[in-house]
Amino acid sequence: MFDFLDGYDVLGAFWMTVKLTALSALGSLVWGTLLAAMRVSPVPLMRGFGTAYVNIVRNIPLTVIIVFTSLGLADIFGMTMGASDDFEAQGFRLAVLGFVAYTAAFVCEALRSGINTVPPGQAEAARAIGLSFSQVLGLVVLPQAFRSVIGPLANVLIALTKNTTVAAAIGVAEAASLMKSMIENEAQLLLIGAVFAFGFVVLTLPTGLALGWLSKRLAVKR
Repeated sequence: MFDFLDGYDVLGAFWMTVKLTALSALGSLVWGTLLAAMRVSPVPLMRGFGTAYVNIVRNIPLTVIIVFTSLGLADIFGMTMGASDDFEAQGFRLAVLGFVAYTAAFVCEALRSGINTVPPGQAEAARAIGLSFSQVLGLVVLPQAFRSVIGPLANVLIALTKNTTVAAAIGVAEAASLMKSMIENEAQLLLIGAVFAFGFVVLTLPTGLALGWLSKRLAVKR
């Protein structure tokens, strides 16, 4: 029944999806945390930048951002994310950059909601003993905020995993790109769809269950 899979590197395509997801998730967490810090910063310029970035990026389709990283940054401005003649590696790096830029906006909003759950009195007490804004944020507020938003961050991670299919638009050989090629060359449309749907369920379902359990374990008791 699944003879049509012969000659196609399905596992390799899903491994590319996993790499895209992992690197993009790490970058998004770092950039999203910085954006969240900007949004609650006492400096008006930083607050304005964070607010403008989140509101603009969240309302741009992901496909536009990914295509811009390829056609705009690479073709027009010559940005290749490292000197390389390997177009596949270049497309991979640019795709990660696009996913980080997009997903960080959602990470920022999830973290900001977690920051708002921390009682203001704790931050005021920390400032009263002489801690700076960055110390209050890093030592008091963010540790509690992260614990309270594991569930929402899990949803962002699952959405990112599915969003990696957009990388096919710039030639990254991930799962959606291979599925498109198989549909064009094979007559097993339903089976091909079922195989790739099952693959994404395998990637996302355990992640959601594990992070949901972790969210309950680490929930802040108030």
